[in-house]
Amino acid sequence: MPDTCRGETSSRTQEPFASGIPEEIAASLCSCGGIAGLENLLPPDAELERFSALHRALADPIRLKILAMLGIQPLCVCVIKTVLGIADSKLSYHLGVLKKAGLIIGEQQGNWIIYSLTGEGADCLGR
Repeated sequence: MPDTCRGETSSRTQEPFASGIPEEIAASLCSCGGIAGLENLLPPDAELERFSALHRALADPIRLKILAMLGIQPLCVCVIKTVLGIADSKLSYHLGVLKKAGLIIGEQQGNWIIYSLTGEGADCLGR
């Protein structure tokens, strides 16, 4: 392993990485700039948090069913509730998770809120 990579420390841990790693891993790590180079190639923490929120939003069958319904057409809460057969509070929670993840939007139309997919929501359905 080149001397420039030996004893290198991580800015996150301030501990040297293991010197006993396989040679091919060590060589590859050095070619990308060592630990610091690897850390610089990682997505920013905010982006990872966004991915995590998106995956949590997609991890529930009820939310996936809501997305599938909205993939067919925009709907009001009363239709979504009738199809799912769940309580208002539970539906409100699931809609909130989907909205927070940026997968759906709700637009006021008179006395109704009409929910529809965002571009990202449509992408999650492969549309």
